[in-house]
Amino acid sequence: MMKKQTTLIALSIATSLMVAGCSQKTEETSKVQKDKNVVEKVKLDTEINSYRDFVVSQTEEFVKSTQLFVNAINAGDIEEAKRLYPISRSYFERIEPVAESFGDLDPKIDAREGDVPAEEWTGFHKIEQVLWVDKTTKGLEKYTKQLMTDANYLRAKVETVEIDPVLFVTGPVELLNEVSSSKVTGEEERYSHTDLADFAANVEGSHKVIELVLPKLKEKDAELATTIDDRFKELMTSLDSYKNGEQYIDYTKLKEDEVKKLAQQVDALAEPISQVGSTLGVN
Repeated sequence: MMKKQTTLIALSIATSLMVAGCSQKTEETSKVQKDKNVVEKVKLDTEINSYRDFVVSQTEEFVKSTQLFVNAINAGDIEEAKRLYPISRSYFERIEPVAESFGDLDPKIDAREGDVPAEEWTGFHKIEQVLWVDKTTKGLEKYTKQLMTDANYLRAKVETVEIDPVLFVTGPVELLNEVSSSKVTGEEERYSHTDLADFAANVEGSHKVIELVLPKLKEKDAELATTIDDRFKELMTSLDSYKNGEQYIDYTKLKEDEVKKLAQQVDALAEPISQVGSTLGVN
């Protein structure tokens, strides 16, 4: 009887040790997996440097095109100024998440009426109002001079801008949110109705970031990468259908169902793009 009890006790102890061992092994496996996830965080230094080069080149073009826009105004050529207005703005709209990181520089360049006190309102939309509503180029010297000062200051700042991984991967969603919040509604270019040019520039700026991270995104989640790529193509195809030569048609010409379709395509694109940061381990 004693021998039987001893055997049972030994078996019980052995079983307990096995359970404890399995439990410890499970915890260790979980810890290793967690550590592995941290280690496998994707490095984006190369992509960020390439994006910085893109931002610098866009800002250089922004300064050049804005100078042409200002020259047309100063020469009293209102039709040429109106033609150049959306072209100049497009360079700015592609890099807006970076421009917004410089304090009040973005409002000085891009504030809409009502966004800032009336006496502080400068930049593109103040000039837009005078060109399209007042139908004149007169009295704009103060605003064109300030616009060029701000454009050149932006160019100087982006040369050494610090673009951290979080800003980098959230930038595409921010740009698409810009489209949803002000471009689709038509309130951004409320006087000129050149919203589609802004719309396209935001999408292009968003696409640039995704284009740079796409190879690494494919390694992590090929399906997500394909979904994003396909939805970009669908949205750009829709936008291209509203081009008249090199420029986009007046936004007010779009029918309600066309505007709705664009809004849906933007939302459909923004949703998978919002997953890019977590997929690449950048939070």
